[in-house]
Amino acid sequence: MSNFQLIKKLPKSYWVANIMELFERWAYYGLFAVLALYLTQSKESGALGFTQGEKGILMGTVAGVLYFLPVITGALADRFGYKRTLVIAYIILCSGYFFMGQVTDYTAFFLIFLYTAIGAALFKPVISATIARTTNDATASIGFGIFYMIVNIGAFIGPVFAAKLRVISWNYVFMISSGIILINILILLLFFKIPERVKNEDSFFYSIKKALLNVVSVIFDFRFLFFLLIIIGFWAMYFQLFYSLPVFIDQWVDTRVIYNVFESLSPSLAQFLGTKTETIAPEMIISIDTMYIIIFQILVSTYVIRFKPLKTMIGGIFLASVGLAFWFVTRNGLFLFGSILLFALGEMACSPKISQYIGKIAPADKTALYMGTSFIPLAGGNFLAGFLSGDVYTQIADKTYLLKQYLYSHNINIRCTDGELFDKACTQLNVNHQQLTDILWNAQHPWIIFIVYSGIGFITALVLFLYDKFILSKPINK
Repeated sequence: MSNFQLIKKLPKSYWVANIMELFERWAYYGLFAVLALYLTQSKESGALGFTQGEKGILMGTVAGVLYFLPVITGALADRFGYKRTLVIAYIILCSGYFFMGQVTDYTAFFLIFLYTAIGAALFKPVISATIARTTNDATASIGFGIFYMIVNIGAFIGPVFAAKLRVISWNYVFMISSGIILINILILLLFFKIPERVKNEDSFFYSIKKALLNVVSVIFDFRFLFFLLIIIGFWAMYFQLFYSLPVFIDQWVDTRVIYNVFESLSPSLAQFLGTKTETIAPEMIISIDTMYIIIFQILVSTYVIRFKPLKTMIGGIFLASVGLAFWFVTRNGLFLFGSILLFALGEMACSPKISQYIGKIAPADKTALYMGTSFIPLAGGNFLAGFLSGDVYTQIADKTYLLKQYLYSHNINIRCTDGELFDKACTQLNVNHQQLTDILWNAQHPWIIFIVYSGIGFITALVLFLYDKFILSKPINK
């Protein structure tokens, strides 16, 4: 049966779920792609002016919680029904995104973002379960392939819109995310038909207890637990795409060269993709990763199918680590196209194989239970990524911090806000912005942050190799 015939067999509920996924990913990544910038840019620019450390704690903790909660929220969805759960999820997301744009206090923003994450955690398992229940053995492969592509299309569109909206007002980014979720509420109420499911009659608290006990039972498979802990390293490296790279591009990378290339091809294209200052916004650049996935995922998956999952993961993590290293070693923005491609190829090889590997090694009667634990590395990776992009990034690569260090070492005292510091320093040193950035780049070496981030990736690949060679090769009872 051809792919076209298989696609025609997919029911209406499948396509409605995909449309809702597209809009939800658009809303989430449109906000998440610019969040590091919004949290850390100066208050004078309309952002919140938090430190890199505060940003790292906030993003890492909330995103970590978001990826941990589905083990509980999935059980609750089975208990209370998919449609009811989605209504609650959308109400939380719609209101949460809106109010995130209304507060400026750190604690208030933290709590509202955490509240919003609960909505996302309610949404995730329901949509995944809907895709599973609206496909069968014949349509599952093409069905999940389309779903994965839809996820990345939404993740690509979101940052493009955010890049345009935040120039007008940061608040528009949050308002459009809220509005998109409102569209999903209408789609849910008007078009979504609940797929058949086995109704869970357990009580609320028993459902939560059962879910947590299931996780604990899996954790006692120590070889599997060790694998999950290793993969935290991959996700901690991966999430620097959102936690650190936008900030690094904003602070250090010359994106005017990218704008000039687009302008030479088409002035109208350059104006659409660029800013009024003839640069390219960081969130526009990091969305290249999802564009590569949309284009190349099928080719990569077809190529790596011949290799064992663990070997593919090791190679993918290594390649992604090399690509990540090249994010930081040059200020020429054109190099990001190649380095993000290397990173994306590694990601495309590794990420799908993680789920495949877990499904392969799980006991036959516990496959779903083991698959449900794939959240653990994602949650742990976000926590670690937040820490690394906070104080660690500050000490090594944060432009404001390094400028203060430079001024202090040259006995130059400037009293002003962080938002005014760069302008005041330029006046004091009699240089322009570009020249001061050159001075700091050559004197403070912020590019060495790649050693930390790529180092985690290389160590993860090495430990995974040793795990394959020395731990998996031993009998379980030894």
